[in-house]
Order: sequence, then structure tokens, then C-alpha cells
Amino acid sequence: MLRVAVCVSGGGTNLQAIIDAVTSGKISNTEIVQVLSNNPGAYALKRARQAKIPAVCVSRADHPDKEEYNQILLETLQSAKPDLIVLAGFLVVIPAAIVRAFPNRIINIHPSLIPSFCGSGYYGLKVHEGALNRGVQVTGATVHFVDEGTDSGPIILQKPVAVHADDDAKSLQLRVMEEAEWKILPKAIDLIANDKVRVKGRRVTIDEKLDIFAL
Repeated sequence: MLRVAVCVSGGGTNLQAIIDAVTSGKISNTEIVQVLSNNPGAYALKRARQAKIPAVCVSRADHPDKEEYNQILLETLQSAKPDLIVLAGFLVVIPAAIVRAFPNRIINIHPSLIPSFCGSGYYGLKVHEGALNRGVQVTGATVHFVDEGTDSGPIILQKPVAVHADDDAKSLQLRVMEEAEWKILPKAIDLIANDKVRVKGRRVTIDEKLDIFAL
């Protein structure tokens, strides 16, 4: 049974997609053992409690010293003994100590097709604004392992999403979530839970034939 901790800063729509997929069996062999947020007002914490999942907040406001905050984050995650940490809209830079404590055991969902519109400064609506300003016709989402860089770890899954002529950043954000993020993040967790993901350097191979468009 894969023990999963989910880190989230806001509403928790990706968290809800994971909870629903575990409940329905789309994610198998998996238990969500912790939901962690840096934001005491995050609706994600309410989603977790409604699903009877342990929920905890580690707020930077309570720990102004950066090193102390990073250490408490690490200790809080370690206390749940997760096999996998999922960053699902977690607006905190993951310190190197956590990456090193969980090598190839942290994954992130990013709302673009990496390497486009990723890295420092690209988060939330800024990603979709960047895509629209560049005039791309296709965007999407990426699930990747987390390393010590920003959006630079090995890519697990990607799914494209069409950009419409009348899109603004909010409408594009919603379509990317509905058509890509809520599909590939649960699938990536299920693949990992069933030992179907192999990592060698920056390359990921999957021991299952996938039709990414059918997800």
C-alpha cells in the first residue's frame, strides 16, 4: 500500500481529484496519510477533514526563520512516513533537504507542457497568461519528479490541451485542470503505486501501454 502525503496551498481541486480517484479505485493500492498546507485558510484542509484524512498546516507566519520553517516542514512530512509526496498546487519552494530525504519520491503537477512556461515565476495564472501572450495553440499539464531545480525533474506524464481563440487565463486554467491535471496526476500516482515507473537519469519509462489522449 503506497502511503501518500499531499501538499497544497489553496482550494485543493487536484487533491479532490486524488481523493475521488482513490475512492473509486482509479488509484489502486494507495492510502492518503496526510494533507499538508502552508496556508491556514486553504480550502484543501477542509476537503481533507471531510474525507477523514489527517490535515496539518505549517505556516511561515508562525516560523519566520527560513531554516526553522524548512526543518519543521521536513519533520512534519517525515512524521507521516509517506512513500510518495505529491505537490498539488503547493506554493512553497521545496528545500533541498526535503528533496534529498525523499529522492524520486516527490512529484509535482505543473499546468504547462514542460519545458514551456515553467521555472521561476511561472505559477498559477501566470503560466496561462504566458501561454496566451506567446500565442501558443496547444498547452497542457505535466507530472514530474521533483529535484533541486524548479520544474526540472524527470517527466512522468504530459497531456496536451487546446487553446481557444476566446480564452482568457482563467478559462484556460480551468480547461487545463479538467482535461489534463485531474487526469494525469491520479494516473501517475496509480502507476507509481503499482511499481510501473522507472527512472534512469532524466528519463522515465512506464511499464504500461498508455493512450494519454484517452485518460
